[in-house]
Order: sequence, then C-alpha cells, then structure tokens
Amino acid sequence: MATDPDEMPAGTPTYRAMREFVESTDGILPGTFEITTEGIVHDLRAPNAPDEFVAHTGKPDVEDPAQGILRRPDLIVLAWADMEGEGSFPPRTLIAAIEIVSRSNPDNDWVSKMRDYPLLGIPIYAVFDPRTGTGAVLSDIHSTPQGPRYATRREFVYGEDVTSSEWTISTEGLPRYEQG
Repeated sequence: MATDPDEMPAGTPTYRAMREFVESTDGILPGTFEITTEGIVHDLRAPNAPDEFVAHTGKPDVEDPAQGILRRPDLIVLAWADMEGEGSFPPRTLIAAIEIVSRSNPDNDWVSKMRDYPLLGIPIYAVFDPRTGTGAVLSDIHSTPQGPRYATRREFVYGEDVTSSEWTISTEGLPRYEQG
C-alpha cells in the first residue's frame, strides 16, 4: 500500500527515502522491512515469505578475494540456502544487487559497480537514482575485450513499473533527493 506523499511522516530525507523503499517492497519482496536508527532491517521469517529466496540488506558483504573486490550492495536477492555460513557472501550466489544512487558519489553506482558486478558474476543489477528520478536494470552478462559487461540495459523513469526476471517493482511515488 503506497503512502500518499502529503501524509508522509516527518523526518530527514534519508528516513523518508527508507520509508518509501519499505512501502514499495510490500508484497513484492519476501519478508518484512523495518526502519531503525541503524537503517533498514529485514525480517526473513515473515509469514508467506517464499522459502527459496531472500532479500537482504546491510552486512555481510559481497566479496571475491581473487578479483580483489569487496562490495556492500544496498539490497541483495539470493537463495535462502546461500545464506548459510559466516562472513561475506560469494557474489556468484546472488540473484540480484540493487543500489540507490548516492548523492555524494553517484559514479560509484553508475560506473564502478556497473563494472564490478558483472565481473563478480551478479546476473541482475538494478540502479535507482533519486537525483534524477530515473534508473536502469542491467542483465545478461557477456564477455567483452574490457572484461564481462551487462548486455541488456532497461532504463526507467520513476512512476513506471520495473520488471526483471520474476519480479515487478512499482516506482510510483519513490522519493527524490531534495534540491539543495
């Protein structure tokens, strides 16, 4: 159930962005999401959550020591069975990585992670950019002379539905960064 922007709770822009994200995942991603002073918390034991997939935020990291890469996506989707063990997730176990572009360092999401995630074998990379109200879903890793890259890029504008694989996420009402 989307929240009317006029009825959004008061708070910082960061809180409002997290609140909109939590609202946008209702019924789309497995489990439940809550907001704490540390950030978004994902409860994997929510009723009706599919047994095979999990959406996970925060730690642990996604790491490939052989490539010399350690990343911490804003949200990852992986099989429940791949949650076993301690430490970083092997990146090839991920189904998707989702990022919300940072106002202070957008090239990290639009350039560096777009290079690193196919190198790590992450099949789907979704980027949401609150600066511009746009985003992209990248998939279909293929080899290039510069290394693995995503072959398919589907751009979207906030307000459109984003479909990737089996999931559709509404971007209606997603918050934008305040102009400042």
